[in-house]
Amino acid sequence: MPKLDRWIAFIVAAWIIGPGLVGWMYLSTKSQKDELTLSLDQAVRDSAHYATVIQATERLRERRDTIAQKLDIIQSIDAQRYIWSHIMDEVSRALPEYTWLTGLYQTKSDSTFPTIRIEGRTGTTLALTKFMTDLEASPFLAGVHMSSTEQVLEEGKPVYSFLLEAKYQEPPPGVIQTVPLFKAED
Repeated sequence: MPKLDRWIAFIVAAWIIGPGLVGWMYLSTKSQKDELTLSLDQAVRDSAHYATVIQATERLRERRDTIAQKLDIIQSIDAQRYIWSHIMDEVSRALPEYTWLTGLYQTKSDSTFPTIRIEGRTGTTLALTKFMTDLEASPFLAGVHMSSTEQVLEEGKPVYSFLLEAKYQEPPPGVIQTVPLFKAED
């Protein structure tokens, strides 16, 4: 009988402890489920909020990039705005005494910089040589060469008619000081 008493004691203990253990497991699992449900709901709300913030950020980045592209175009156009004023300034600065111009033309523009033709008259070949040397010394002009020269009569006096060609070049940094419209932000 003692074996039977142990089994009965075990069964009675299982009937007493078992429902309590099952109840405790049920309540703790339900509590964990409620906590996880609250965490999931909070995560869904955060996700929706951050998705809205991310979309707004992307729209702002796209808008910033579009504005930056437009500014680049404007600045590239603006950078070429003063080409002819630089050309005319350099030609007038290099023009020696007893030399005058009869024409200043753009002959071709195969790239962003034009090739120019300078027509004029001078009293001496020394003045023409000085003019060509001073033009070549300019940071804005390169490849100055004489296309033609001939002696002609101007108001009964012999003068030299000349035709020069040169190409505009971008000056080295430091010759022109430019300031960007806006600072680039990364």
